[in-house]
Amino acid sequence: MKKAFVLIILFVFPLVAYLFFASGVNNFGRLPKLTENIPELTNFEGGAGFKGHITILGFLGNNIDLKKGNAFNLNQKIYKRFGKFKDFQIIMVAPKGNEEKVEDLKKELGKLSEIKKWNFAFGSPSEINTLFESLQTNLELDQELGTPYVFIIDKEQNLRGRTDDEDEGTKYGFNTISVAELNNKMEDDVKIILAEYRLALKKNNADRSNK
Repeated sequence: MKKAFVLIILFVFPLVAYLFFASGVNNFGRLPKLTENIPELTNFEGGAGFKGHITILGFLGNNIDLKKGNAFNLNQKIYKRFGKFKDFQIIMVAPKGNEEKVEDLKKELGKLSEIKKWNFAFGSPSEINTLFESLQTNLELDQELGTPYVFIIDKEQNLRGRTDDEDEGTKYGFNTISVAELNNKMEDDVKIILAEYRLALKKNNADRSNK
């Protein structure tokens, strides 16, 4: 019995601890709302919108050729994993006049996977700045109206993120330059919000069946 107890302590407990921390602390709670009531893309061209979707929002800016690597990382690490979910989408915002560059980007992305849930919205500089400022983050757009960071917007148009990130404290967005950040943080958080909505849907269905 003593030997069995020692074996459990030496091998089982470390494994359980590893699984706990590897799955991410955020998996054991809801993803916090950081900013509420992000405005809809009413004045943007392209037909994309937030309502009713779990959206990954990004800002391409004018230097779209320089953002291709960021888009490829996002596609490979996030979109390929979650694009199959019905309400999931990506919206990339770009200044008007970049439509041809966006078409080139879509062709490149299409070589990697289907891209039917990649959406693009085009706005004026003032519209893009207003949208970005509505997120109320500690980040900034560059001079070309772009950023490598992307943001999680829920179905009710709230910005979701972390309030207790081990590196940043409050984490508003995810750096698409960093494959490690997409793998180790963003993937975890997208899983949480998808699970949150799936659980809510199951609860609603159960409540209806009990009536």
